[in-house]
Amino acid sequence: MNAENPREQTRPRMGRIGYLNVLPLYHALESGEIAHDYELVYGPPAELNRRMAAGEMLAASTSCVEYARRPERYLLLQDLAIGSKGPVQSVLLLSRVPVAELEGRRILVSAETHTSAALLRMLLDERYGLRRISYHTGSATELAASGNPPTAFLAIGDEALRLRRHPLYPHVLDLGEAWINWTGLPFVFGVWVADRAAFSGNRTPQTRSPGALLREGRAWGERHMDRILDIAVQNYPHMSRREHEDYFTGLSYSLGPVEQQGLLLFWQKLAARGEIARAPALDFLDDAR
Repeated sequence: MNAENPREQTRPRMGRIGYLNVLPLYHALESGEIAHDYELVYGPPAELNRRMAAGEMLAASTSCVEYARRPERYLLLQDLAIGSKGPVQSVLLLSRVPVAELEGRRILVSAETHTSAALLRMLLDERYGLRRISYHTGSATELAASGNPPTAFLAIGDEALRLRRHPLYPHVLDLGEAWINWTGLPFVFGVWVADRAAFSGNRTPQTRSPGALLREGRAWGERHMDRILDIAVQNYPHMSRREHEDYFTGLSYSLGPVEQQGLLLFWQKLAARGEIARAPALDFLDDAR
Protein backbone atom coordinates (compact mmCIF):
# COMPACT_ATOMS: atom_id res chain seq x y z
CA MET A 1 0.00 0.00 0.00
CA ASN A 2 1.22 3.48 -0.84
CA ALA A 3 1.13 5.32 2.48
CA GLU A 4 0.93 8.68 0.74
CA ASN A 5 -2.14 7.93 -1.40
CA PRO A 6 -5.22 9.65 0.11
CA ARG A 7 -7.52 7.02 -1.37
CA GLU A 8 -5.67 4.28 0.54
CA GLN A 9 -5.47 5.95 3.93
CA THR A 10 -7.40 4.46 6.84
CA ARG A 11 -8.32 8.04 7.70
CA PRO A 12 -8.57 10.59 4.92
CA ARG A 13 -6.22 13.53 5.24
CA MET A 14 -7.26 17.17 5.22
CA GLY A 15 -4.66 19.95 5.06
CA ARG A 16 -4.93 22.82 7.52
CA ILE A 17 -2.81 25.98 7.17
CA GLY A 18 -0.95 26.39 10.45
CA TYR A 19 -1.96 30.04 10.85
CA LEU A 20 -4.31 31.91 13.14
CA ASN A 21 -6.48 33.10 10.24
CA VAL A 22 -8.25 29.73 9.73
CA LEU A 23 -8.96 29.07 13.42
CA PRO A 24 -12.67 29.98 13.07
CA LEU A 25 -13.16 27.22 10.49
CA TYR A 26 -11.14 24.46 12.11
CA HIS A 27 -11.56 24.82 15.86
CA ALA A 28 -14.81 22.88 16.00
CA LEU A 29 -13.16 20.07 14.03
CA GLU A 30 -10.03 20.14 16.20
CA SER A 31 -11.86 20.23 19.51
CA GLY A 32 -14.41 17.51 18.75
CA GLU A 33 -17.37 19.88 18.70
CA ILE A 34 -18.03 18.54 15.19
CA ALA A 35 -17.31 14.85 14.70
CA HIS A 36 -15.41 13.73 11.60
CA ASP A 37 -13.01 11.02 10.48
CA TYR A 38 -10.33 13.21 8.87
CA GLU A 39 -6.70 13.40 9.95
CA LEU A 40 -5.75 17.07 9.96
CA VAL A 41 -2.35 17.80 8.43
CA TYR A 42 -0.72 21.10 9.40
CA GLY A 43 1.72 23.25 7.44
CA PRO A 44 2.37 26.59 5.73
CA PRO A 45 0.66 27.24 2.38
CA ALA A 46 3.65 26.24 0.25
CA GLU A 47 3.96 22.89 2.05
CA LEU A 48 0.26 22.10 1.70
CA ASN A 49 0.47 23.04 -1.99
CA ARG A 50 3.28 20.52 -2.44
CA ARG A 51 1.48 17.75 -0.59
CA MET A 52 -1.78 18.26 -2.46
CA ALA A 53 0.07 18.28 -5.79
CA ALA A 54 1.72 15.01 -4.76
CA GLY A 55 -1.66 13.40 -4.02
CA GLU A 56 -0.98 13.00 -0.31
CA MET A 57 -4.26 14.51 0.92
CA LEU A 58 -7.91 14.26 0.05
CA ALA A 59 -8.53 17.98 0.54
CA ALA A 60 -6.66 21.03 1.81
CA SER A 61 -6.52 24.77 2.06
CA THR A 62 -4.06 25.82 -0.64
CA SER A 63 -2.95 29.00 -2.35
CA CYS A 64 -5.11 30.21 -5.23
CA VAL A 65 -1.98 30.10 -7.41
CA GLU A 66 -1.66 26.35 -6.80
CA TYR A 67 -5.17 25.75 -8.18
CA ALA A 68 -4.41 27.98 -11.17
CA ARG A 69 -1.22 26.06 -11.98
CA ARG A 70 -2.78 22.59 -11.79
CA PRO A 71 -6.58 22.89 -12.18
CA GLU A 72 -6.75 19.42 -13.73
CA ARG A 73 -5.75 17.95 -10.35
CA TYR A 74 -8.31 19.74 -8.19
CA LEU A 75 -11.92 20.62 -7.57
CA LEU A 76 -12.75 23.75 -5.60
CA LEU A 77 -14.82 23.38 -2.44
CA GLN A 78 -17.93 25.51 -2.75
CA ASP A 79 -18.10 28.89 -1.00
CA LEU A 80 -14.83 28.44 0.89
CA ALA A 81 -11.86 30.79 0.63
CA ILE A 82 -9.62 32.99 2.73
CA GLY A 83 -9.34 36.56 1.62
CA SER A 84 -10.08 40.16 2.48
CA LYS A 85 -12.27 43.01 1.33
CA GLY A 86 -9.78 45.61 2.57
CA PRO A 87 -6.76 45.44 4.88
CA VAL A 88 -5.82 41.80 5.52
CA GLN A 89 -3.26 42.65 8.26
CA SER A 90 -1.31 39.41 7.82
CA VAL A 91 0.09 39.82 4.29
CA LEU A 92 2.42 42.79 4.53
CA LEU A 93 5.39 44.37 2.82
CA LEU A 94 7.43 45.95 5.60
CA SER A 95 10.06 48.43 4.48
CA ARG A 96 12.70 50.68 6.01
CA VAL A 97 12.12 53.21 3.19
CA PRO A 98 8.96 54.41 1.40
CA VAL A 99 7.68 52.00 -1.23
CA ALA A 100 8.51 54.47 -4.01
CA GLU A 101 12.19 54.26 -3.00
CA LEU A 102 12.43 50.48 -3.43
CA GLU A 103 13.31 50.69 -7.12
CA GLY A 104 16.58 48.87 -7.73
CA ARG A 105 16.59 47.22 -4.30
CA ARG A 106 16.19 43.67 -3.03
CA ILE A 107 13.11 42.42 -1.20
CA LEU A 108 13.08 39.37 1.01
CA VAL A 109 10.08 37.09 0.43
CA SER A 110 8.84 34.37 2.75
CA ALA A 111 9.31 30.89 1.31
CA GLU A 112 5.95 29.89 2.81
CA THR A 113 3.86 31.66 0.19
CA HIS A 114 3.17 31.47 -3.55
CA THR A 115 0.11 33.69 -3.93
CA SER A 116 1.32 36.59 -1.78
CA ALA A 117 4.69 36.64 -3.55
CA ALA A 118 2.97 36.76 -6.94
CA LEU A 119 0.63 39.52 -5.76
CA LEU A 120 3.55 41.57 -4.42
CA ARG A 121 5.45 41.35 -7.72
CA MET A 122 2.30 42.33 -9.62
CA LEU A 123 1.49 45.29 -7.38
CA LEU A 124 5.00 46.72 -7.34
CA ASP A 125 5.36 46.29 -11.10
CA GLU A 126 1.94 47.30 -12.41
CA ARG A 127 0.48 49.44 -9.63
CA TYR A 128 3.59 51.25 -8.43
CA GLY A 129 5.72 51.08 -11.59
CA LEU A 130 8.72 49.54 -9.80
CA ARG A 131 10.28 47.20 -12.36
CA ARG A 132 13.88 46.91 -11.17
CA ILE A 133 13.41 45.01 -7.94
CA SER A 134 15.07 41.69 -7.16
CA TYR A 135 13.43 39.13 -4.90
CA HIS A 136 15.04 36.47 -2.74
CA THR A 137 13.66 34.06 -0.16
CA GLY A 138 14.55 33.67 3.49
CA SER A 139 13.37 34.04 7.05
CA ALA A 140 12.20 37.57 7.79
CA THR A 141 12.12 36.92 11.54
CA GLU A 142 15.74 35.82 11.60
CA LEU A 143 17.08 38.54 9.31
CA ALA A 144 15.10 41.33 10.97
CA ALA A 145 16.82 40.41 14.25
CA SER A 146 20.26 40.11 12.66
CA GLY A 147 22.93 42.73 12.33
CA ASN A 148 22.14 43.04 8.63
CA PRO A 149 18.34 43.36 8.33
CA PRO A 150 16.83 43.53 4.81
CA THR A 151 15.65 46.80 3.36
CA ALA A 152 12.17 45.36 2.91
CA PHE A 153 10.48 42.00 3.28
CA LEU A 154 7.17 40.29 2.64
CA ALA A 155 5.71 38.62 5.72
CA ILE A 156 2.56 36.51 5.84
CA GLY A 157 0.41 34.81 8.43
CA ASP A 158 1.42 34.82 12.08
CA GLU A 159 4.86 36.21 11.26
CA ALA A 160 3.25 39.29 9.74
CA LEU A 161 1.08 39.76 12.83
CA ARG A 162 4.15 39.61 15.05
CA LEU A 163 6.33 41.94 12.97
CA ARG A 164 3.81 44.47 11.64
CA ARG A 165 4.90 47.14 14.14
CA HIS A 166 8.63 46.45 14.01
CA PRO A 167 10.48 49.70 14.81
CA LEU A 168 12.97 49.23 11.96
CA TYR A 169 10.16 49.05 9.40
CA PRO A 170 7.88 52.10 9.62
CA HIS A 171 6.57 51.76 6.04
CA VAL A 172 3.90 49.06 5.70
CA LEU A 173 2.03 48.04 2.57
CA ASP A 174 -0.98 45.84 3.27
CA LEU A 175 -1.37 43.77 0.10
CA GLY A 176 -5.09 43.12 0.60
CA GLU A 177 -5.77 46.83 0.94
CA ALA A 178 -3.52 47.67 -2.02
CA TRP A 179 -5.35 45.20 -4.27
CA ILE A 180 -8.84 46.50 -3.49
CA ASN A 181 -7.68 50.11 -3.89
CA TRP A 182 -6.36 49.13 -7.32
CA THR A 183 -9.19 46.94 -8.59
CA GLY A 184 -12.23 47.62 -6.41
CA LEU A 185 -12.55 43.88 -5.79
CA PRO A 186 -11.73 41.65 -2.80
CA PHE A 187 -8.63 39.52 -2.92
CA VAL A 188 -8.65 35.75 -2.43
CA PHE A 189 -5.36 34.48 -1.03
CA GLY A 190 -6.33 30.85 -0.55
CA VAL A 191 -8.98 28.36 -1.59
CA TRP A 192 -9.98 24.92 -0.41
CA VAL A 193 -9.56 22.14 -2.93
CA ALA A 194 -10.28 18.42 -3.17
CA ASP A 195 -8.27 15.81 -5.04
CA ARG A 196 -10.11 15.54 -8.37
CA ALA A 197 -9.15 11.91 -9.03
CA ALA A 198 -10.37 10.81 -5.61
CA PHE A 199 -13.85 12.23 -6.27
CA SER A 200 -14.21 11.11 -9.87
CA GLY A 201 -16.69 8.53 -11.13
CA ASN A 202 -17.65 5.80 -8.71
CA ARG A 203 -14.51 6.26 -6.58
CA THR A 204 -15.99 8.98 -4.38
CA PRO A 205 -14.53 8.46 -0.87
CA GLN A 206 -16.89 7.00 1.70
CA THR A 207 -16.50 9.89 4.07
CA ARG A 208 -18.25 13.15 4.69
CA SER A 209 -17.66 15.80 2.04
CA PRO A 210 -14.80 18.09 3.09
CA GLY A 211 -16.70 21.13 1.85
CA ALA A 212 -19.82 20.41 3.86
CA LEU A 213 -17.71 19.73 6.94
CA LEU A 214 -15.70 22.94 6.64
CA ARG A 215 -18.80 25.05 6.02
CA GLU A 216 -20.29 23.58 9.20
CA GLY A 217 -17.06 24.41 11.00
CA ARG A 218 -17.22 27.97 9.70
CA ALA A 219 -20.83 28.34 10.88
CA TRP A 220 -19.86 27.02 14.32
CA GLY A 221 -17.01 29.51 14.53
CA GLU A 222 -19.30 32.38 13.59
CA ARG A 223 -21.74 31.39 16.35
CA HIS A 224 -18.99 31.00 18.94
CA MET A 225 -16.67 33.88 18.12
CA ASP A 226 -16.21 34.66 21.81
CA ARG A 227 -14.62 31.24 22.27
CA ILE A 228 -12.49 31.70 19.15
CA LEU A 229 -11.24 35.02 20.55
CA ASP A 230 -10.45 33.41 23.93
CA ILE A 231 -8.25 30.83 22.18
CA ALA A 232 -6.61 33.45 19.95
CA VAL A 233 -5.69 35.68 22.91
CA GLN A 234 -4.33 32.72 24.84
CA ASN A 235 -2.15 31.51 21.97
CA TYR A 236 -1.19 34.93 20.56
CA PRO A 237 -0.90 37.21 23.63
CA HIS A 238 1.08 39.87 21.72
CA MET A 239 -2.29 40.98 20.33
CA SER A 240 -5.15 42.31 22.44
CA ARG A 241 -8.62 40.84 22.28
CA ARG A 242 -9.80 43.90 20.37
CA GLU A 243 -6.97 43.46 17.86
CA HIS A 244 -7.90 39.82 17.35
CA GLU A 245 -11.53 40.76 16.83
CA ASP A 246 -10.56 43.43 14.32
CA TYR A 247 -8.32 40.94 12.52
CA PHE A 248 -11.00 38.27 12.10
CA THR A 249 -13.60 40.87 11.11
CA GLY A 250 -11.39 41.96 8.22
CA LEU A 251 -11.09 38.44 6.81
CA SER A 252 -13.49 36.83 4.36
CA TYR A 253 -14.12 33.08 4.36
CA SER A 254 -16.57 32.97 1.46
CA LEU A 255 -16.17 32.46 -2.27
CA GLY A 256 -19.29 34.22 -3.47
CA PRO A 257 -19.81 36.06 -6.77
CA VAL A 258 -17.75 39.15 -5.91
CA GLU A 259 -14.89 37.07 -4.49
CA GLN A 260 -14.94 34.97 -7.64
CA GLN A 261 -14.64 38.14 -9.73
CA GLY A 262 -11.56 39.19 -7.78
CA LEU A 263 -10.05 35.72 -8.06
CA LEU A 264 -10.63 35.51 -11.81
CA LEU A 265 -9.14 38.97 -12.34
CA PHE A 266 -6.00 37.98 -10.44
CA TRP A 267 -5.63 34.84 -12.54
CA GLN A 268 -6.16 36.82 -15.74
CA LYS A 269 -3.41 39.21 -14.71
CA LEU A 270 -1.10 36.31 -13.80
CA ALA A 271 -1.71 34.76 -17.22
CA ALA A 272 -0.98 38.09 -18.95
CA ARG A 273 2.31 38.20 -17.03
CA GLY A 274 3.18 34.67 -18.10
CA GLU A 275 3.13 33.32 -14.53
CA ILE A 276 0.41 30.77 -15.29
CA ALA A 277 -0.59 29.20 -18.59
CA ARG A 278 -4.13 30.58 -18.55
CA ALA A 279 -6.84 31.70 -16.17
CA PRO A 280 -8.62 28.45 -15.20
CA ALA A 281 -12.34 27.87 -14.89
CA LEU A 282 -13.89 27.67 -11.44
CA ASP A 283 -14.65 23.94 -11.24
CA PHE A 284 -16.46 23.02 -8.03
CA LEU A 285 -17.00 19.76 -6.20
CA ASP A 286 -20.65 18.78 -5.78
CA ASP A 287 -20.34 18.44 -2.02
CA ALA A 288 -23.72 18.93 -0.42
CA ARG A 289 -23.64 15.74 1.62
